[in-house]
Amino acid sequence: MLDVRRLHMLRTVAARGSIAAAAQSLALSAGAVSQQLSALRRDVGVDLLRPDGRTVALTEAGRVLLEHADRILAAVQEAESAVAAVKGTVGATATLAALPSTVARIVAPALTGLGSHHPQLTVTCLITDQAQLRELTLGAVDVVLGQRYHHLPDATPRGIEVAPLLDDPLLVVTADGRAPEQPVALRELAGHSLVLPPPATDCGQAILHACHQAGFTPTARYVTADIAAQCTLARAGLATALVPRTAIDPATPGVRAAPIADHPILRLLFAATRHTGTANPTTAAVVTALRTAAREHRTPSLPPA
Repeated sequence: MLDVRRLHMLRTVAARGSIAAAAQSLALSAGAVSQQLSALRRDVGVDLLRPDGRTVALTEAGRVLLEHADRILAAVQEAESAVAAVKGTVGATATLAALPSTVARIVAPALTGLGSHHPQLTVTCLITDQAQLRELTLGAVDVVLGQRYHHLPDATPRGIEVAPLLDDPLLVVTADGRAPEQPVALRELAGHSLVLPPPATDCGQAILHACHQAGFTPTARYVTADIAAQCTLARAGLATALVPRTAIDPATPGVRAAPIADHPILRLLFAATRHTGTANPTTAAVVTALRTAAREHRTPSLPPA
């Protein structure tokens, strides 16, 4: 009989590209993972992995087994959720992956609320920009607070359920006193010194798309994905930034945040979980807390605009 844990290791190795990377994500030694995969190879009687430069790749048999492993592991997840639903109680642990720009305005209030309503629940929070939905599909996290910009196609992986939280517009951030107290036409930024995220990022692509619609190609004087750095440069009067509303602390002195008047740039913030036919009380509690925090943030107090 196939071992479910070994199937999970095979899937993780296939996703990470190497045994070492898979071992790190599973908090195991590379030797332990290799031993389990060797045992899985003996179980099926055929090679499942082959060297591919510095990485490993699935053999044809490995690809076939992985297709079945995905269904088996999904069934196990479904069974665990069904049992949890019968118990009807929120569990003891959960892991949340969230974007750095959502921590102050959504994640922190959500975790505070969870602590009040479910004191037995300990939430481990991973603050990362990278591959959150992949981590969810691999079972490394339970809930993702992610983003999707409206001009980009929906690339939600199969088996993932998404609950929209709010539309989060990008605002034009400048030093206080250096901009009029009114909405800003995006085309006006053509003559500004700009601090922009790298063009390969989703936010960078969204800004480029909107600027092209406004009739110009932006030239960045500063390039960084660090929103705190963007706001610091804006506060110093060195650059104009385009920053998501949720990432702006309304108490921050020295900056002005104004909406875009003509070509709004919107990101959808969402909570994602693995799809199961029966709702898991623990992940449902985390999503509810995120939704409550997002709802309370929809009409925040911002610096004058």
